[in-house]
Amino acid sequence: MQMKKIVSCGAVLARTLPLLLALVAPSVSASNRDFSACLDRLRTQAAQRGISKAAFDTHVAQMEPDLSVLESLDAQPEFKTPIWDYLAALVDEERVGDGLAMLEQWRDVLQRAEERFGVDPATVVSVWGVESNFGRSLGKRPLLVSLGTLACMGRRQDYFRGEFFAALKIIDDGHIAAERLTGSWAGAFGQTQFMPSTFLRLAVDFDGDGRRDLVDSVPDSLASTANFLQRGGWKSGESWGFEVKLPPGFDASVAGRRNKQPMSVWIGRGVKRANGEPLPADGLGRALLLPAGKDGPAFLVGKNFDVIYGYNAAESYALAIAHLSDRLRGGEGFRTPWPTDDPGISRAERRELQRLLIARGHDIGEADGMIGTRTRRAIAQEQKNLGVEPNGRAGLRILEALRSMAGN
Repeated sequence: MQMKKIVSCGAVLARTLPLLLALVAPSVSASNRDFSACLDRLRTQAAQRGISKAAFDTHVAQMEPDLSVLESLDAQPEFKTPIWDYLAALVDEERVGDGLAMLEQWRDVLQRAEERFGVDPATVVSVWGVESNFGRSLGKRPLLVSLGTLACMGRRQDYFRGEFFAALKIIDDGHIAAERLTGSWAGAFGQTQFMPSTFLRLAVDFDGDGRRDLVDSVPDSLASTANFLQRGGWKSGESWGFEVKLPPGFDASVAGRRNKQPMSVWIGRGVKRANGEPLPADGLGRALLLPAGKDGPAFLVGKNFDVIYGYNAAESYALAIAHLSDRLRGGEGFRTPWPTDDPGISRAERRELQRLLIARGHDIGEADGMIGTRTRRAIAQEQKNLGVEPNGRAGLRILEALRSMAGN
């Protein structure tokens, strides 16, 4: 009976597979035809943007869509990263050490950039470190393919068409070769992850070779980042903000990045600096930031924090840049602990966690410190084995549990 069932299933599959392929093939073929027709329309628009016909045909004529970028465009985040995990990975001792080395290695370039744009070296290097790990992680997707696909398919086609044309313009003007223009699925590229349209507006040639190259030129990348921040309203000599301590019973409803108040207001509410120093009596408006609620670290932030926020519109991102810049100036970590009994772990600890998972037989790929789906599934399985909530989170608790088991 079992053999007959297997044969029967095989026979059904043999009969139905051609039908299934016949149903799918027209859909794929139609999608490719629509994509080709869209590219034909974009050819005329590209010419109107000053992009040569030769450049368009050379780099676009044989292009096929990358449908995986549409999945990224429409994906809903499956795992929300707690702020303490986010910062633990972005601002760890490894990145601080690398950042200090980069400050020394590129001291002259950073000094010239500060003289021209008024942005301090620590902030520029912090952006570089967070965006690409100092040029080590630039993204591998061919930019034109990603942007060409998004320009013709999915949501926000008008926006991505502008970025597609900007990327073609970068190539056509000879700044960066097409094969070097790789990045994220959404089109950010280079050592400090500019979008193509941002490149055309704000990238600068700082090494004097006649090209603006954010892929292979560190001077161009650092100076362009400083220019971005200056154009965003950076105030030279001003702090982004600082950690503060709230009095008991504080009304947290007054928090919010946009709710800037004179320092006298915060003093009147009993807010104090976390390090014990007096609050500055400089008359500048600052807002109270509570990234984990009033029981976690609290910060008074000013205009320069908003400028960093403009680089990537997320308060957690801006806080990572700001905190890393403080550490590069010799500052300390936050004095108030995060409101969790399971703190985040550094990239070195994440790699250790992955090695422990691999040693226990989990197929998660390389121990690279990147916590992806396979790593989270493996963590969840180990958490289930331990009888705790299988949330798949890479925290200190599961790391210590696996260390203990490895030692037995």
